[in-house]
Amino acid sequence: MLFLALIALIVVLIVALYAHDVNQSQHTILRNFPVIGHFRYFAETWGEYMRQYHYMPDWLERPFNRLERSWIYRSAKNVSNYISFGSEATPSFAFRNAAFPVLDEDCRKFEGLQIGVGEGPGACAQPYLAKSFFNISGMSYGALSHAAVTSLSRGAKMAGVWMGTGEGGLSPFHLEGGADIVFQIGTAKYGVRDASGNLDEEKLRNIAALETIRMIEVKLAQGAKPGKGGLLPAAKVTKEIAAIRGIPAGEPSVSPNRHRDIANVRELGAFVARVRKIAGKPVGVKFVVGDEQQLDEWFADCVKHPEGCPDYIHVDGGEGGTGAAPAALADAVGMPITLALPMVVSARERHGLAKRIRIVAAGKLVTPDKVAWAMCMGADFVVSARGFMFALGCIQAMKCGSGNCPTGVTASDPRLIRGLDPSDKAVRVMHYAQRLREDVEMIAHACGVARPEELAPWHVTEIEKGIAGFRNTGAQ
Repeated sequence: MLFLALIALIVVLIVALYAHDVNQSQHTILRNFPVIGHFRYFAETWGEYMRQYHYMPDWLERPFNRLERSWIYRSAKNVSNYISFGSEATPSFAFRNAAFPVLDEDCRKFEGLQIGVGEGPGACAQPYLAKSFFNISGMSYGALSHAAVTSLSRGAKMAGVWMGTGEGGLSPFHLEGGADIVFQIGTAKYGVRDASGNLDEEKLRNIAALETIRMIEVKLAQGAKPGKGGLLPAAKVTKEIAAIRGIPAGEPSVSPNRHRDIANVRELGAFVARVRKIAGKPVGVKFVVGDEQQLDEWFADCVKHPEGCPDYIHVDGGEGGTGAAPAALADAVGMPITLALPMVVSARERHGLAKRIRIVAAGKLVTPDKVAWAMCMGADFVVSARGFMFALGCIQAMKCGSGNCPTGVTASDPRLIRGLDPSDKAVRVMHYAQRLREDVEMIAHACGVARPEELAPWHVTEIEKGIAGFRNTGAQ
């Protein structure tokens, strides 16, 4: 009798726990996988106490190790990021702290930088004053669920950061939060294409007329797959997504491996000038560095034809991520940001374009140390996609292209998407952006400068190669 009563009590407790899990909104895993999802949180919470009994150090996981993910999770939840006993990190660079750091009362916030010029060749009608040095990189609706895009849009507005659309076109979910938006034109020109896949100027003009569209980005390539276009499986190409992109529903959405109307730097300059004239807003170019000589040819053309000079360049490292990419490209093609960024900054200086072209850096720059490193190397801004995915609750399940993401971030299954509550996750996006900026400012102050934009190459030193994905940082 006692045994039956015990069984009944256990059943009641499980039912109560199930009801709690499916009705709460803070933990997507518990909402999507009630009861059994607690095992993950148990393992996560007690893992640090059991560390001496297992053989998987926190810094060995890939592509983002547990130390990096934990920092983002804690920041997004707005809980303490203080650590005890000592650091487990094994960085390849160290910041040179000043003997007399900047006093707290003398510290200054990032004052913002203008992108685009208001007069002269290459001028645009509406330059953009970007108020945050850390922003959300482009992620397409379709690759991300509507709940994830909505969360990012709302969180971006709260944090005062811009948000990229990715190459999949502009969706209502990008606009929902009222955040500043960077509209990306990929090789398939989704959202601004005609029936033949060419640029439809009227569609672009209508999108650019929206107040929250602050800049236009021409995407040549992304770090995860240089020389390969985007891919969205047929199962994800719903009628809604097809309408946004301007393609048939139910068929795979495959972008060309490059713009058919851009085959050299002169054609690139002409396209940039054309887009800026139509949009009246700053135009940038996203690319992956392959050949330094091509950089010089491009920047020389910018000097010779200033009307085709981009207002910013988005340098994506070869370690960038995406929903689906061939392993051969993701693993071995494209320079890592640690090589690419110093190379681009140096080329910009050689051609006297430092005041004309802003540099945006990307490529696994998800924690304050790496963002501060990029600013030391000369980046004006840093953007991240996967960092903000972690803030949404991504657990690095590596199922982005399948539509079965257990946290709903990249899911296409309505049941899984339901677990992601935009009201809760938008706040986490805001906290992550704020905490990262605060910690970059803290590093700057330790180095003896009042503002993060004053960080310079001499504030960081390479100490070891081949650790945590950083090689030959270019630091002095």
